[in-house]
Amino acid sequence: MSRIEVTDQQRRILLGRRHGFEPGHRLADVESVTRAMTALHATEPATVHLAVRARAPQLTVADVDSALYDARSVVKQLAMRRTLFVFPRDLLPAAWGSASARVAEQERKRVAKNLLDDRVTDDPETWMAEAREQVLAVLRESSMSAQQVREAVPMIDLKVSIAAGTKWGGPTPIGPRVLTWLGARAEIVRGVNGGHWRTSRPAWTPMEEWLGELARPLDEAAGYAELVRGWLHAFGPGSEADLVWWLGATKGAVRRALTDVGAVEVGLSTGVGWMLPDDLDSLADDTADPTPWAALLPTLDPTTMGWRERDFHLPPAHVPMLFDRAGNGGNTAWVDGRVVGGWFQDDDAVVHTVLLEEVPADRRRLLEAEAARLAEWLDGLRIANVYQSQVMKQLPLG
Repeated sequence: MSRIEVTDQQRRILLGRRHGFEPGHRLADVESVTRAMTALHATEPATVHLAVRARAPQLTVADVDSALYDARSVVKQLAMRRTLFVFPRDLLPAAWGSASARVAEQERKRVAKNLLDDRVTDDPETWMAEAREQVLAVLRESSMSAQQVREAVPMIDLKVSIAAGTKWGGPTPIGPRVLTWLGARAEIVRGVNGGHWRTSRPAWTPMEEWLGELARPLDEAAGYAELVRGWLHAFGPGSEADLVWWLGATKGAVRRALTDVGAVEVGLSTGVGWMLPDDLDSLADDTADPTPWAALLPTLDPTTMGWRERDFHLPPAHVPMLFDRAGNGGNTAWVDGRVVGGWFQDDDAVVHTVLLEEVPADRRRLLEAEAARLAEWLDGLRIANVYQSQVMKQLPLG
């Protein structure tokens, strides 16, 4: 049987529909948005709310906060590539047994090495076990901010030297890294946010208290298979390189997961890609009669960060203006499944688009309307971003 070829145009149509951008394919609630994307990036707290708004514009900040902190139907969890994500609650066991477990082990080794190198202890494993017990003990009494945990557990309120001789080197607090390690292990979780929705001031809480009875983590292979299944439906067809990058996993783990979910090989303009069998069977119907659309996506949006090989939706010439040197995507402007520029806010919180290529007049009007809706939704609030692209550093338009 000959291999089916999937065009770039078909991929862009799938993107617009599955990610909730095309009219008629908008999503209903926070849970459906999160599930549609497999997980939402949460390194920058505002990204979660803005990513939801882009796909379900009828929802409010309060709707997102309610899902995160009241219903707890979506949950923050450190996982792929040591990145903080928001997962649908029922996908957590898959992450815990695979991507999060991998990050937790990496964190354990780094902290242990720093403790040993800085002569804090000659037995880092015992030190970390004691730190873990003390942190869990105080959090079982009461949820706490990171600062409060350090005050309650003096043994982690210290600094170690890292990356000596580099511009990132120097004394670094060990307390936050212990919390990161325990968070990756899913023993504690970033609970109620003590600050504005645009900032991150979590009250660390035992995971078992946050969720009640905990499901058992899946084993590594089953966990990766579930994550790959979710990614293929959200982002497929995509390449093995895309999955290795997105998961922060090995080629071996990705290849086994592709086999476990029965992924089907397809042809892409850049080479070989993979799809779920059911998605391939419905490809013709799923890519018929697209409706024009435009979207303004926030920094580190899951769509922007979904692939390593992005040429089908992102012209390479645009990358230096929209991504930083570490590969973090800033605010982006999309039309019909392609990135055509970015956006920023001026001092009055007005949203401005910056086009990096010619866009037809009717599509420019779609972008202008979306900019007005986003500004109205933000209601005068300005978003401060850690990761800023060159477009986002533009001076206000005069």
